[in-house]
Amino acid sequence: MKKKLFGVVALALAVVMMAACLGGCGNNAGSKSEIKLPAYDGITEQKVTGEIPATFKVGLICLHDKNSTYDKNFIAAMESVQQELGLTNEQVIIATGIPEGAECKDKAVEMAEAGCQVIIADSFGHEQYMIEAAKQYPNVLFAHATGTKAHMNTDLPNYVNAFASIYEGRYIAGVVAGMKLKEMIDSGKITEDKAKVGYVGAFTYAEVISGYTSWFLGVRSVVPSATMEVTFTGSWYDETAENNAAKKLISNGCVLLSQHADSMGAPNACEEAGVPNVSYNGSTYAAAPNTFLVSSRINWAPYYKYLIDCKINNKTAMKDYTGTIKTGSVELTDLGSAVAEGTLDKVIEVRKALADGTLKVFDTAKFTVEGKKLDSYLADVDDMGDYVGETEAIADGYFHESEKRSAPYFDLTIDGITLLDKNFG
Repeated sequence: MKKKLFGVVALALAVVMMAACLGGCGNNAGSKSEIKLPAYDGITEQKVTGEIPATFKVGLICLHDKNSTYDKNFIAAMESVQQELGLTNEQVIIATGIPEGAECKDKAVEMAEAGCQVIIADSFGHEQYMIEAAKQYPNVLFAHATGTKAHMNTDLPNYVNAFASIYEGRYIAGVVAGMKLKEMIDSGKITEDKAKVGYVGAFTYAEVISGYTSWFLGVRSVVPSATMEVTFTGSWYDETAENNAAKKLISNGCVLLSQHADSMGAPNACEEAGVPNVSYNGSTYAAAPNTFLVSSRINWAPYYKYLIDCKINNKTAMKDYTGTIKTGSVELTDLGSAVAEGTLDKVIEVRKALADGTLKVFDTAKFTVEGKKLDSYLADVDDMGDYVGETEAIADGYFHESEKRSAPYFDLTIDGITLLDKNFG
């Protein structure tokens, strides 16, 4: 009788504790609740002034569909702008699964013929085909995310590039990872000499290099002894390759991972192995509730509104647009329940310092290349046809990423980072 009564009481107690946890248990109490990150309060909102004509149409060309976190990010931003501006489904055309080939030009031409006045493509390899379409339709504004050639096409005022200072978002995500790494050291889970993190990259492009370097610098701002291994898949979206790459890094002794890849391959591998991880382009908390820390992403909505405002008001769009924390273009997700204590306050502190310019991600006092401080670096930011221009990227003690053009051009391997393969250019 006593055993039966004890079981009933224990069950009741468990139910009460479960209900309490659903209301918000502490991180170390097994909570499955994300930690809300308040929006940055210094954002200057981009607005569309004037009335949008009923005949106005905008088109979006995507490499993949919503199964890719990268493309989903672009699509979700367009859907939010459509709702905010009250555009109909006939006014917004979204094309998915468009390869980085002649199909891109074909789709851009199709959209222009359908009446689109602004057409945006989202993948690096789309650029040349967008330029060709822009030459054919001078009255349509063609915008390309991640591209590098708009500032060289001065005779094409209707072709522009855009990106964002996402390296700042990645740096903050690195700080979150560093806080977790320090917690692992302080708790005795690992020793300081085992503070090795891993990174699953897609290609060896400057965009990826800039991303993993800024993330690593964020980690090192908390754990100076940290080292990192990077492996590449040769694809933006390959779930099997990304899963295998993550497992490879984990087997090499990496105790925390991040990625610049678009599938759930790496987060799933980390969740299975119990390895803390940072994703990109959106939260993977639902799939990895025990290991997800945070994700950074570009919010393309402010740029979409900027383009629409330029077009309906006959304003010339800037050749290279770089969104920032202040424009609302660089965002982080809510924090996963696996983050270390004190992470929320630290994120708010670092975000503010980056936004007001008192903290620079690529501060040359904070890293070395082949054992030496970087005092000068001629970045190849102007590459078009037979013309090659090099621009000094270092001034005032830091590397000026995404200021000479919108697309990243930081392409150095800093000390502390080991590249496991370099065959995916």
